[in-house]
Amino acid sequence: MSVTLADIQAARQRIGSVIYRSPCPYSLSLSQLCHSEIFCKLDHLQMTGSFKERGARNKLMLLTPAQRAAGVVAASAGNHALGLSYHGRELGIPVTVVMPRWAPLVKVSNCRTFGAEVILHGEDFDSARSHALQLSQATARAFIPAFDDPQIIAGQGTMALEILEDVPNVANLIVPVGGGGLLAGVCTVLKALRPEVRIFGVEAANAPSLHTSLAAGKVTRVTTRPTLADGLAVAEMGQYCFDLIRGKVDEVVLVEEPEIATAILQLLELEKTVVEGAGAVALAAATRLAVAGRLQPGPTVLILCGGNIDVTILSRIIERGLAQTGRMLRLDFKVADRPGSLARLLEVLAAAGANVKEIFHERLFGPRDVALTEISITMETRDLAHVQAVLAALTQQGIEFNRDLANLTSGSPKGSA
Repeated sequence: MSVTLADIQAARQRIGSVIYRSPCPYSLSLSQLCHSEIFCKLDHLQMTGSFKERGARNKLMLLTPAQRAAGVVAASAGNHALGLSYHGRELGIPVTVVMPRWAPLVKVSNCRTFGAEVILHGEDFDSARSHALQLSQATARAFIPAFDDPQIIAGQGTMALEILEDVPNVANLIVPVGGGGLLAGVCTVLKALRPEVRIFGVEAANAPSLHTSLAAGKVTRVTTRPTLADGLAVAEMGQYCFDLIRGKVDEVVLVEEPEIATAILQLLELEKTVVEGAGAVALAAATRLAVAGRLQPGPTVLILCGGNIDVTILSRIIERGLAQTGRMLRLDFKVADRPGSLARLLEVLAAAGANVKEIFHERLFGPRDVALTEISITMETRDLAHVQAVLAALTQQGIEFNRDLANLTSGSPKGSA
């Protein structure tokens, strides 16, 4: 079976009245960042926070009355499960979803809120999928694939029709890739209506299933590693998806974990937009492509396809991002253990404009020299240049410090003076 432009247009007619038509606005801040004309397709604003609703709704509406009555089973890392759970409730179809044990808590709890039965099984998506298939066969309920299904692909492809309406002169389209359903649908539409548009698929380097499969000329299983883009952590992409993508996608970009974390933070700070790693990879790829000069002249659309990020992960990303960009700094000092030493140190930091957030004074497990004590200070700084100014001020005053600055984006060496 294949998927045609007509299938995707029919899916839009079928689901158009119930799926939110997400906007695709121009972003001045991201355009300045990437030195390109950037638009963002905000599909993370769907009711369940993900584009997965499109395919889920299309598939559910095409079930037979008997299948609807029996209910459905699915496997998902989260977003497909959310889409099925929400639209299953709306259509009166019982839904059971099997999710890996590491699935984000926000996605698990929201599925249950939508009335689905949630089963946590296995350490990865493939284990969850195997269990879901067994459950489907044992209970005679329809299994709803997360991506490798023509009706799912057709639903996802409806997004491309909207993009062409909102940005008719689009030159580049950057699409996150997990199992490949979204990219397969997008490629089908773009190559039928606007074949000159350059299509970039983007994967987490820790889960390069499409990149590896294209290199091998066939669907190839990969070993995935943990990634912030958990929604893309698929070890083996779909065969239907691969057949539709091969020969249509122009380039596949692999992005590393620090790039994904930076992109999440940039979207939060510059766009006031909370996007999960699986969506933020589009910005990470755009930044890399812009630097390399590989974007065609003209508008570039980033698909921000999901916004279901765990707040604890978001908190860590913010903290580490601030450190990497020079807006948070921690230094370790060994100072004389006598009155006035800490006060003098703080005076130097204050004069340099650093805002002290936390002080840890280690007396019990400090240096072997009992005349010294160890102090760790976390402070707010403005940027990387300010960090260097603070270090210079300490050096000028003869104050010794030690801090591994290798995580700063400037690539600064270890600081010791």
